[in-house]
Amino acid sequence: MRAKTATTTTRRAQIVAAAIEVIAEAGFDNASFSRIAKHAGLSSTGMISYHFAGKDDLLAACVAEIEQVTGAFMQPWIDAAQGYVAQLRAYVEANVALVGEHPVEVRALIDVVRKVGAVSPGVNGRLALFEEHFRAGQAAGEFGSFDPRITALALTTGLDAVVATMAADVPEPSELARIGRELADLYTRATAPGPEGGTS
Repeated sequence: MRAKTATTTTRRAQIVAAAIEVIAEAGFDNASFSRIAKHAGLSSTGMISYHFAGKDDLLAACVAEIEQVTGAFMQPWIDAAQGYVAQLRAYVEANVALVGEHPVEVRALIDVVRKVGAVSPGVNGRLALFEEHFRAGQAAGEFGSFDPRITALALTTGLDAVVATMAADVPEPSELARIGRELADLYTRATAPGPEGGTS
């Protein structure tokens, strides 16, 4: 039983990895079971159907894997930051740096979200999380006076646009670091208390 479970887990992981690579390379619309099976070195699409109920099931597994990979990379940056402003900066810089470390996963997630919209609580809940972050930071006096929801929307859409552009043609690490710093500077200035950022 253990051997079978281990084999099943390994095979599922193999299929998910292949699907992510195919989506990143060819796009979600072209990620057919036959193409994924060929990329994974499987003899037939039946192996995919055995492990996944359908394309939606496989898609959910891909998104879960991407979120695990991206979270493992970004969370230490955020955890090391002290305070609301520092955490905002850490998130932005880590998100840009992620493009250089995991470009395949980033490209795949961008295409999935573009085609089918938010497909997981993690993707779907970012706006609410940032809105709450801004509200809490305002209450603590770290952010200025602004509409937290509109600012959260501007942050997520703007950051996503930059990341999508970078993922299409990944710059050198030093250039990614510069872009991350400048983007973080932009958001921290825009949300700062007083005349530099949000209205007092």
